[in-house]
Amino acid sequence: MRLYSWGRYPVSDSQPHAPRTPAAMAALLRHQASAPASLIARGLGRSYGDSALAAEVIQTQAFDHLLRFDESSGQLRCAAGVSLDQVLQVFLPRGWMLPVVPGTRFVSVGGAIASDVHGKNHHVAGTFGEHVTRLTLLQASGEVVECAPDQHSDLFNATCGGMGLTGIILDATLRLQRVPGSAILQQSLRSANLEEVVAQFEEHASATYSVAWLDCLARGSALGRALLYLGEHAQDGRYLAPRPGRLSVPFDAPAFLLNRFSMRAFNALYYARRVDPQARQRLEADSYFFPLDGIAHWNRLYGKRGFLQYQCVIPQDAALPGIRRVLQTSGAAGKGSFLSVLKKFGPGNAHWLSFPLAGYTLALDFKFEPSLLPLLDELDRIVLDHGGRLYLAKDARMSAQTFQRSYPRWEDMRALRLASGADRLFNSLQSQRLGL
Repeated sequence: MRLYSWGRYPVSDSQPHAPRTPAAMAALLRHQASAPASLIARGLGRSYGDSALAAEVIQTQAFDHLLRFDESSGQLRCAAGVSLDQVLQVFLPRGWMLPVVPGTRFVSVGGAIASDVHGKNHHVAGTFGEHVTRLTLLQASGEVVECAPDQHSDLFNATCGGMGLTGIILDATLRLQRVPGSAILQQSLRSANLEEVVAQFEEHASATYSVAWLDCLARGSALGRALLYLGEHAQDGRYLAPRPGRLSVPFDAPAFLLNRFSMRAFNALYYARRVDPQARQRLEADSYFFPLDGIAHWNRLYGKRGFLQYQCVIPQDAALPGIRRVLQTSGAAGKGSFLSVLKKFGPGNAHWLSFPLAGYTLALDFKFEPSLLPLLDELDRIVLDHGGRLYLAKDARMSAQTFQRSYPRWEDMRALRLASGADRLFNSLQSQRLGL
């Protein structure tokens, strides 16, 4: 079966397996254990690169049960194949919210933990994994282990952000949070350049949610001009579940439609949209947190060859010069990004391969074409020179050298995999490329 993730690059010939019980999953692992394997768990396929691609993949969609909820503490135990959408559909109308959500709600809980996803509030709430109080892991040996921050802590910290390389997450317990309303009151601010938008982030560091759209093709004194969106929960006690999307991209768009001229025109129009910094626009949760979920198959807009998202984080002290250099280099190459997003990160955490660290993260979407790869190699050098790193959940081509220079605990991860036997069984295309 030809399989790909959300970026549609690369494409893998994979054998899918769909066990329906933990016992069937353990039996599958025993069958595979006789020889080194290339096998990885796969949730809803929303990672962008090759982290959930392998010669054989274990689909987890059948593990989609909500198991237990404690109304007094907000603790939810659910199977790993449950989607964030399922959680929100059930609990948001009851006044409970996931404390951290990524840019799509169509992600499995297991995938959110494995990627240690972040949202528009990392500077105040951290990552998804920081709100996991316990998880159940099926290891390569067939043993089922309960781990938590204070129980088998090395295994827990290797699994949160570990891209499925320690075993298969069977279920997890999450802390939900009470919210005063499901809607978000959004304030919009315009900035003339990168320096100004970073200053605005710092001025509004106490905002619960913040994210900026950048015009990645602006040059000169307008480099990095942006619209910054701040958000706070409405206090009205109204709670609505996310709505289904109404639009869909029915076929692959012709690749020539996305070029620097069309993107420059789009960016100019988007930046010129009316912004009233004094106004507060009311947006339901799906519109604020997951705007692209309203368009099914939006990845087809990049054509049949797919796209690569390049997401880096650069530490606070080096963020401004580093991001400026990334924007200058990609702009000079004529490789405009249709979607360019800047967010402020708070401190990192104890998870060994977790992406965030205190600073700023920039995400750029590029239509795939062979001439793109040398540019991304050049961007890697800029990011490394400024003390940054790339996000594994978005990566499809990073070198082992780049990974090992930027993730200081990679050797601990490799040692744990060797000790547990995970290295003989759980191997994705990404882990093989990165030397894990």
